[in-house]
Amino acid sequence: MRMRPTLTWTPAEDLPPGTTDLEPVADALSGGGVLVLSGAGISTESGIPDYRGEGGSLSRHTPMTYQEFTADALARRRYWARSHLGWRTFGRARPNTGHRAVAAFERHGLLSGLITQNVDRLHQAAGTANVVELHGSLDRVVCLSCGALSPRRDLARRLEEANPGFDPVAAGINPDGDADLTDDQVGDFRVLPCTVCGGILKPDVVFFGEAVPPARVEHCRTLVREASSLLVLGSSLTVMSGLRFVRQAAQSGKPVLIVNRDPTRGDRHARSRVALPLGAALITVAARLGVPVDGGAGDMTRP
Repeated sequence: MRMRPTLTWTPAEDLPPGTTDLEPVADALSGGGVLVLSGAGISTESGIPDYRGEGGSLSRHTPMTYQEFTADALARRRYWARSHLGWRTFGRARPNTGHRAVAAFERHGLLSGLITQNVDRLHQAAGTANVVELHGSLDRVVCLSCGALSPRRDLARRLEEANPGFDPVAAGINPDGDADLTDDQVGDFRVLPCTVCGGILKPDVVFFGEAVPPARVEHCRTLVREASSLLVLGSSLTVMSGLRFVRQAAQSGKPVLIVNRDPTRGDRHARSRVALPLGAALITVAARLGVPVDGGAGDMTRP
């Protein structure tokens, strides 16, 4: 099944309104067994913009598709130039209150697992252990020919050496780590091949139009089946890759709770959508449950 390259979604007029009542979220967590599904909205307080919220990157940026990346060498040059620059900023992002609250819920045995649509590894940096990266991670690179995996930091060093002096000023950074650059700024940026076979390198992330690995999807479906409820944090659920798990939970009678300031594509399947800022909402829930959340002084080392 391919992830739909759906970039926009218009909320239906008959969607249930959002609420500010956090009691259903606290009640679900107090019972344990909650599966979290997180999206870009949980990372906005770490300085990484989301796609579709207020000021979201889709207003100025169209994400790279898998088909364009694999078919067009010039598109790959533009992508790697922008991604290389974006990685410098993206890699410095640190977990925020929302990430730390989720990690605290896990430490206290309230979660059955976490599926994230994000590629920033901020959940892991905050201390969450049981994380499924639905769309992969920007800190790894994969060769499309031989399948070799390598750390992003190694490629970043090679690209620095191959492109001395490359330091344009980007108009913005996007949730996929892609910086906004003009073609003039990209210039003759040099793209590097795989060191093993000379093949095309790609971040180990699922691009728009690319298939999420079937084994990963099935693992997520199993997590949904085993969970007591599904808690969606900061996702518009516009793409099917996340929405299908909301539908699965709802069809099996499991409570679906959403914390997202704007309407989502999954609202009609949810018992409640809390329209509050994520960090503050999750801290409030943690306080009600007596779950201490660290102040950010812990281990935040990025891979």
